[in-house]
Amino acid sequence: MTDAVQLVLADVDGTLVTKDKILTPRAIRAVHALRERGIRFAITSGRPPRGMAMLIEPLAIDTPIAGFNGGVLVHPDWSVIETKRLTHAQAEQVLKIITDHGADPWVYTSQEWIVNDADAPHVAREQWTVKFAPRVDDVSHHLDDVVKITGVSDDTTLMQKLERDLQEALGQTASAACSQPYYVDVTNRDANKGGVVTTLEALFDIPASAMVTLGDQPNDMLMFARSGMSIAMGQANETVKKAATHVSTSCEEEGFAIGLERYVLKDVRD
Repeated sequence: MTDAVQLVLADVDGTLVTKDKILTPRAIRAVHALRERGIRFAITSGRPPRGMAMLIEPLAIDTPIAGFNGGVLVHPDWSVIETKRLTHAQAEQVLKIITDHGADPWVYTSQEWIVNDADAPHVAREQWTVKFAPRVDDVSHHLDDVVKITGVSDDTTLMQKLERDLQEALGQTASAACSQPYYVDVTNRDANKGGVVTTLEALFDIPASAMVTLGDQPNDMLMFARSGMSIAMGQANETVKKAATHVSTSCEEEGFAIGLERYVLKDVRD
């Protein structure tokens, strides 16, 4: 049984925003409706924290922002709460596995996003999404301050294999999960969305059983498992849907807002 809802934690891409990265008026209204009922709202994403800057004002976010799937937690004024890094040895191992699979590696330090090739698949799209450009350099030269490494490929079968192989190789020493069908994110073992739930529990003294989480990808399943209620978007795969308490419509069909309206705001009004 879920406690009375005190906090909602949402994934960003494919959940809070549409595939075209649009934050709809209905989504904004749903978040403000939460606040009117005394329910806190927080966001977490594989994006760098500053890649979520455009969401702070329209959603009046006043809670910590969990970038890199929890690898860096910042206040809305960008002051850092905590950073969870990969070791140099882990970064080297991950980089080798990604390149051996034929995927493109992206390295995120606490300050920069680094790519080998600005013209590689999804670089331009990611730059448009996060609103800042990568540094183009040999990523292997930047492994001492790594918060996240992402493997990128449009071959979805290869990406599923890469996810499995990374998980097998890393075991419990780091976290590896697909954040999109074409991205596999590797972070510190405690930098995952389940860990974000635990961190918010401690910061706000709110039990996980009083939290609702929303998402659409395999890396969201860890926060589903920790929270009292979870809502998967309609475009999620069957494994993600089965891990959730409820399934909403897709992110293209106002799945975020409808999920809150149907399963959270209605409950509060009742």
